[in-house]
Amino acid sequence: MKFTRSAKFALAVAASGALAVSLLSPASANTRSTVVVHDTNSLTSFNSGQPDTNLTINGAVGYLDTIGFNYYDDKKNVIQNRVFGSYRITKNGATDFRVTYTVNPGRVWSDGTPITAVDLLLSHVLSSNDYSKAAGLGDPLNKSNPSAFDSNGYSGTYSNNIAGEPTLSADGMSLTLRYKNKIANWDLFGPGPSPVHALVLMSEGKKALGTVAENNAAKARFLAAFNSKNTNVLRAMGKVWSTDYDIADVNSSTNPLLFVGNGGFLVQSAVKGSSVTMKRNPRYNSGPALSGSVDTVIFRFIADGTAASQALANGEIDIYQGQATADAVAALNRIKGVTVRGGIQSCYEHWDTRVNAAPGQPAYNGIFKGHGGRGADLRRAFLLAVPRAEINEKLIAPINPDVVVLGSTFVSPGEEGYDRLVANNGSNFFVGSQAELNAKALRLVKKHFPSASPSNPVAVKVLVPGANARRAAEFALAKANAIKAGFDLQGDVQTSWSPRIQNTEYDAMFFAYCQTAVSQTGTNSNFRTGGGNNRTGVSLPNLDAILDSMQLPLSRSSYISKVIQAERIIHAEGITLGVFQFPAVTAFNSNLKGVKPAALSPTLVWNWWEWAY
Repeated sequence: MKFTRSAKFALAVAASGALAVSLLSPASANTRSTVVVHDTNSLTSFNSGQPDTNLTINGAVGYLDTIGFNYYDDKKNVIQNRVFGSYRITKNGATDFRVTYTVNPGRVWSDGTPITAVDLLLSHVLSSNDYSKAAGLGDPLNKSNPSAFDSNGYSGTYSNNIAGEPTLSADGMSLTLRYKNKIANWDLFGPGPSPVHALVLMSEGKKALGTVAENNAAKARFLAAFNSKNTNVLRAMGKVWSTDYDIADVNSSTNPLLFVGNGGFLVQSAVKGSSVTMKRNPRYNSGPALSGSVDTVIFRFIADGTAASQALANGEIDIYQGQATADAVAALNRIKGVTVRGGIQSCYEHWDTRVNAAPGQPAYNGIFKGHGGRGADLRRAFLLAVPRAEINEKLIAPINPDVVVLGSTFVSPGEEGYDRLVANNGSNFFVGSQAELNAKALRLVKKHFPSASPSNPVAVKVLVPGANARRAAEFALAKANAIKAGFDLQGDVQTSWSPRIQNTEYDAMFFAYCQTAVSQTGTNSNFRTGGGNNRTGVSLPNLDAILDSMQLPLSRSSYISKVIQAERIIHAEGITLGVFQFPAVTAFNSNLKGVKPAALSPTLVWNWWEWAY
């Protein structure tokens, strides 16, 4: 099941560096019907809508098995999927803004069950704080009583602006949302389809696909529970949604209800840490027609870049994407029958500091605790000590010399307003020679630890993403420099690192966010109180107010002014600091047509229906 609210960011990690490979040719296209896609990270869940499972690989698998009202192309354009349905503004009032979403008749789930607007209602359950509380599911902002649905969608633009409950049309094929205001990027916050009948059946203990009649009856039970806010029924569904999809092995004994979808491909099997195999959905009629003979897509997980490059050369995989070294790019270009493309992805590497506990976590009492004062001083000192220019020079410039040290978290270099933004957002505090930055950092450290020095450093526990050569090199550079600023970085290398980001045992962490949508509020959930991606405990009412004001339509100039205000607070608090955008390296079997790497996630699979040999 895919969580389809699109205006959010997904976690990602970069591939490790690849070395020289044997110059073999990919497999012939004569009889090919399988596409094997490489990913550095292993799948952790078939539900990417939870905070701990919001990984790009989880989202990519879900992207193939569920399709809704729109998607992004490789030019960052929103494309309406008119095969599935349509949406339009039905009331454009200043305080009463309504959008109606209509599912086309005849669309079906993979088990033959008709798709209706009832299948859109789960998005509201997963995104509305008020509904969660009113239905007795818990308060998403309450650490001791969070929602029964462990959803990333709460406390965002949708929740803050939706008015009342969605309304169904008489024929059950249309759903109307009413907002208190006209929101920016309103078309990105619409409902996505979910096979609610499958969720109901699993919550009732069923372990086999039902008949269409049984499934329609289960869907009716969900609608009744939704309308009456039946706490027991909805809580049982929440438990399934939040736990049952968190598996990485799939075989003949796995509950088939987990993999009911309406996308072009459905999960058939999976081997933990190795692969996920997806087969063509014979009942697929919800999106663009499949253009070729591809009937199987396999995601193969290879953390080591050298092994992944060799697999491409051997014809064992068809599409490779990773953050390779300059030598590896040259080697990829020498493989016969392989096309190599570069570019820059909408993923950015950043270092974050802990402020307070994330929801559901024990109290944080580390050196960075609390907003303002001592905590802010030490957080800023720590970020000053991250040698961003050196990391870029040694790890990134050899691949793409145009990638620059980032000056903003909200806006990328080259976008309209970026220069004005970085000149006014407080990022200059972190700019200078590294010797100057280290000296500034040490002064801040000594303010609170007078005896601190390179020979008597303050310990900082850092979560380090494992199975990644470039991340290992990045941490090594940071550790070597931080000692000069009075910090001893104590790295904890974890292969399964994403679920640990929120753990209060860590004072700092570094990873990447990959943008999935172009939205004024796409970054808000990282910093807003209770935001789905806020796992470092940031909670500042003045920052919340600025972020909330960005939910309304703004001119580009006004938007940049808002971002300046927000980032001044973020930089003054030392909450996060960007390092670089990912330089993209994609190599694929030249016999495979339709591969168009995109900047937005899911970069490789956004147009799976176009793939053909």
